[in-house]
Formats: sequence, structure tokens, C-alpha cells
Amino acid sequence: MTVEALIFDVFGTCVDWRTGVAREVATAAAAKGLQIDSIAFADAWRDLYQPRMEEIRSGRRSYVDLDVLHRENLDATLDSFGITGHFSEEDRIALNHAWEKLPPWPDVVPGLIRLKANRIIAPCSNGSIALMTRLARYGALPWDCILGAGIARAYKPDARAYLATCEALRLEPAHVMMVAAHNDDLSAARDCGLKTAFVARPLENGTGQISDLKASSHWDIVAADFLALSAHLDFRPHG
Repeated sequence: MTVEALIFDVFGTCVDWRTGVAREVATAAAAKGLQIDSIAFADAWRDLYQPRMEEIRSGRRSYVDLDVLHRENLDATLDSFGITGHFSEEDRIALNHAWEKLPPWPDVVPGLIRLKANRIIAPCSNGSIALMTRLARYGALPWDCILGAGIARAYKPDARAYLATCEALRLEPAHVMMVAAHNDDLSAARDCGLKTAFVARPLENGTGQISDLKASSHWDIVAADFLALSAHLDFRPHG
């Protein structure tokens, strides 16, 4: 197996979106003198993520960057919590940047540094180029470049998201490995001809998480974390 580049899901796989978003929500609410369940707010905001992208994947809506969808979902979540009137336009713009301030899981940065020593590494995320760039700066994620939905103008698991990423690197899909904590993401990547690696993140959705706790298929690699993934690949040929 020749793997010349690794591309990564980011939200959940590389960064703890739930903790990061809840922290920013709690700070914003406290500044307004509001007492809300910031974890519940983060979950409700995230729950609108897939339905909003599906409008684009289905063709009912033209492509827009995830930043736009996040803002629409924020407005809807503020409304559902009954606190819309407490947040000005400026407040909402600021809070929408919560998705650029997400902490990496502890193994991610050291693991990426090891992987980067021998292979190209890049995100293949539904996040925009702007979002991924700022998130990389916040979390010291050492990407070689920013790829994914922002260049494909399509949201995973649309095949275009994976294939455009490979094309941008001038690599055949068989020489690119998709790394994710979500089995459905890997299934879509494998259908496009990419290699696959599963790294479980059992706390992505909190202690009650019931999905993606283990690999659901025979992925090329199943690793405990990014450092273990690097160890697996140290014994495999690369370009």
C-alpha cells in the first residue's frame, strides 16, 4: 500500500468541537447575564449541520461555505432557546467564530507532526478554507495545505469532496488515505478509491455517545490515535 498523502476529517476527528463551541457559548451568554446549558446549545447548533448541508447536496440550494450555514444555524438555535433578542448582529458574527476556536484532541498535533515528516497532510473537511485556516492557526495544526469542501464546492460524503482533494494534490485516490472518526465518511472515501484509516473519538458527542465507537468495516488501518496511526504507517511504503 503506497500512501503519499493523508487527508483528515476535522470536526470530531481532529478537534473537540463540542467542548470548544460550548465554551464560547458559555462566555457569550455570561456576558449577557444569561444562564443557559451551553453543552445543550452546542449540540442543538451542531444538530442542524447535516440537514443544512443536505439542502446543498440534494441540489435544492447552490453551494455556500459552511460559515454561512453555521450562521443560519446559529440564528435558528438562538431562536429555539428563546434568547434571540439578547444577541445583536455584531454578537452573532463574533459567536459564529466559535467554530474557529476548537481544541485539538491531545494526540493530534504530535501525531500530525510525525505524519508530516514523511507524507503530505491536509484537511478534507466540510469547513471552508477560511474556517480551516483560522482553526489551524488556533490549534497549531501543521497542515501542508487546506483542501476539502472549499475547493470541491461540495460537501462530504459527496464524491467530489474526496476526488477534488486528490486532484488538487495530483495524486491518484489509491495513493491518498482518508482519516476519520466517522465510519460513513470512510465508506464514502473508499467508494472513491481512497485508502482509509479509522481513529475512534468516543467522547466527540459526550459520555453518552453511541455511534462510531468502533470500526464498522475492514478499513485499511484502525488505530487508537494519531500517534498509533503514525506507527502503523512507519512500517508501510510511501512515496
